[in-house]
Amino acid sequence: MRIPLTEGKLSDHLSDEELAGFFRQSGNQEIIGELFRRYSHLVLGVCLKYLGNRDDARDAAMEVFEKLFRALRKYEVTNFKSWLYTVTRSHCAMKLREQRKEGFKLGWEANLMGEIMEKLGSQHLSTDDETEEKIRRLHLAVENLPPGQQQCILLFYFDEKSYHEIEQLTGFTAMEVKSHIQNGKRNLKNALEKSAY
Repeated sequence: MRIPLTEGKLSDHLSDEELAGFFRQSGNQEIIGELFRRYSHLVLGVCLKYLGNRDDARDAAMEVFEKLFRALRKYEVTNFKSWLYTVTRSHCAMKLREQRKEGFKLGWEANLMGEIMEKLGSQHLSTDDETEEKIRRLHLAVENLPPGQQQCILLFYFDEKSYHEIEQLTGFTAMEVKSHIQNGKRNLKNALEKSAY
């Protein structure tokens, strides 16, 4: 497949979604470079907001773009900027969990875990190793969801957005939002049950 170039560079007039589609088909690493050029400031800004340290934020931003190589080969993304923002927040949440930052709330993780694993619904999250491992597996499972499911799950649980707000932020219909959340929870439940064995 031929990728449109302008004077040896990727064409600036291509949309993010077109670039993501070309990368999915070709694996051309220059495309990730172009997406990095377009969005490195946004990703770095989000990482800095959550992590609070410029060096940690730079490292996290690079890790987010490294994830794109795998994620964009695997999934078709319909709203790249919104999806990238979601991926970045999810990555920062996982980094905060690893660093055990003081004051970082576990509420969204507890709510999501409680809903997808009924047997955990009445348990409170503690700081023991077993709970840490469950949370780590939850984050990995969220990262592996298809983009639409990942976006809707994180907007609903992490950002506490209503279905209507998620519609406005993502451009999904009400039915799509509902479907993404239901399917995402089912996929997370399956992933966590598999990883428990």
